[in-house]
Amino acid sequence: MKINNVKAIITGGVSGLGLACARKIISDGGKVSLFDINEEAGNAVLNELGSRAHFVKTDVSDESNVENSVKAANDHMGGINVAINCAGVLSAGRVLGREAPMPSDYFNKAIQINLMGSFNISKFAANNMQNNEADNDGQRGVIINTASIAAYEGQIGQAAYSASKAAIVGMTLPMAREFTRIGVRVMTIAPGVFMTPMVSGMPEDVKASLGAAVPFPSRLGNPAEFADTMAHIVENTYLNGSVIRLDGAIRLQAK
Repeated sequence: MKINNVKAIITGGVSGLGLACARKIISDGGKVSLFDINEEAGNAVLNELGSRAHFVKTDVSDESNVENSVKAANDHMGGINVAINCAGVLSAGRVLGREAPMPSDYFNKAIQINLMGSFNISKFAANNMQNNEADNDGQRGVIINTASIAAYEGQIGQAAYSASKAAIVGMTLPMAREFTRIGVRVMTIAPGVFMTPMVSGMPEDVKASLGAAVPFPSRLGNPAEFADTMAHIVENTYLNGSVIRLDGAIRLQAK
């Protein structure tokens, strides 16, 4: 699938990795529907991206909201053939905090947004994609989820976040296997430490320290590099059911 033929849903699409993907698709001639809860930021991004971008206010953890948003995106773009899940929360905190153990609601927030959000988008997007016309390989669509290297080497304070991201890794292959019958590929990208809004607000010395911990290249990841990986997955039909680490060879330490 060529990027100029893409009609993509992108969650978390108004900032960070999601916005980088939107910029890449738009610059190469495709269309995007940005799903995010931040309506003000969404409208501002539309001014930058132009008429081939569309915003739908969406809470990815709300099943009925996602179903309606996918329908709205399909109607606006005249179809959906790519879904990119970038929406997520960090939910940092120790299981045994200084004052009390972590509340279950706090842990569940990461599960609902990071994991269930990706699941909700994937199932409704795939349900829509199965009606697309197949290409020469029988392909009708591509789903790309975002995990994290914390899925493999979670640090102290990342129990909730790591659990949610590890579950995304775990559902990649079984979902890809199931969707072979409808011609929809499923891939996951596990990024390392990237210059996202979450990181950009940190003090300069902290950002420098994070970048120095990356073996090579010794710097923070650029969201455009994530978008390039997304584009390669879309265009390379033989990529399916796998997780790509995009991390400069970093392996997280305990803390």
